[in-house]
Amino acid sequence: MTDSTARLKAVRERIDATDAEILRLLSVRARCAQEVAEIKSAQAPQSHFYRPEREAEILRRIKADNPGPLHDEEVARLFREIMSACLALEKPLSVAYLGPEGTFTQAAALKHFGHSVHTLPFGAISDIFREVEAGACHFGVVPVENSTEGVVSHTLDTFMQSPLHIAGEVTLRIHHHLMSRASALDGIKRVYSHQQSLAQCRAWLDRHLRQAERIPVGSNAEAARLVANTEDAGAVAGEAAAELYQLNLLANRIEDDPRNTSRFLIIGPEDAPPSGKDKTSLLLSCRNEAGGLYRLLTPMAEHAISMTRIESRPSRQGVWDYVFFVDLCGHRDDARVAAALDTLKSSANLFKILGSYPEAVL
Repeated sequence: MTDSTARLKAVRERIDATDAEILRLLSVRARCAQEVAEIKSAQAPQSHFYRPEREAEILRRIKADNPGPLHDEEVARLFREIMSACLALEKPLSVAYLGPEGTFTQAAALKHFGHSVHTLPFGAISDIFREVEAGACHFGVVPVENSTEGVVSHTLDTFMQSPLHIAGEVTLRIHHHLMSRASALDGIKRVYSHQQSLAQCRAWLDRHLRQAERIPVGSNAEAARLVANTEDAGAVAGEAAAELYQLNLLANRIEDDPRNTSRFLIIGPEDAPPSGKDKTSLLLSCRNEAGGLYRLLTPMAEHAISMTRIESRPSRQGVWDYVFFVDLCGHRDDARVAAALDTLKSSANLFKILGSYPEAVL
């Protein structure tokens, strides 16, 4: 046996021993999760086992303590799946998402909750809200904004009438691919996709498929499903959709902005306790008068609270009457945030806290 062969054998033996120790520790962790479930069930039979603030704290600590060589994000993803599997031992979660199967919203759901949850597709954002409100699903995942094309207005509008809260957020780097049953671009006469995805790939489509008709549909996965039955059409969708519907990838990463990112919200019956690094989302309105919005937002400046986003939407209660969706840094239970919200509540025509929740970790 040569020196290199002996060394390789010794390293493989260390790997086998390490794998055995990892398996043992995974079993220890899983038994601890079962014990947590037993304690919670004894205290309150209807208690929620999923704790978004606890998972966020764990993932942040794992990333901070990671010694390498695995990248922080890879280590966090591994621990997300461990937590997902352990949570499934306690109480499997059902999560609604914007379908059909293979959408970016499903990918966001699996990124946030891990692959041990039960994901259920629905055809419209309003259907997701309705299923969670009815208790048919524990949580829902809905798109809210894209770094290139801006806000998803349907999601914001649905919050106006819904009693649900925001329990978390997840960001997802979006890569669009052109897929088809055809084997070359010159065979494509129509391109299907969600209207936002068509917009995010506008420059590429103008260069390479200027002659093709662009047809918006409800989701990218629906586009892939449609083109799976025709030879002269293409779909702009994610790689998972190509695999699911057995389509040829004719072009990869055709999004105009390589940093293209979408943000999704986790909706549920409750928001989350403080995790140490949180956001709070609000729904506000003010009198339609000069300086109204300035006076509405003054309490945030006075208490040194940073806003990360503000969007206006028609209130649907009067012509030129608007409501504002605001994201700010901090939890509603934080002293400075609570003081600002108390002042804001007394001055706003409409004041609704949509939720406080951990900032996206992954």
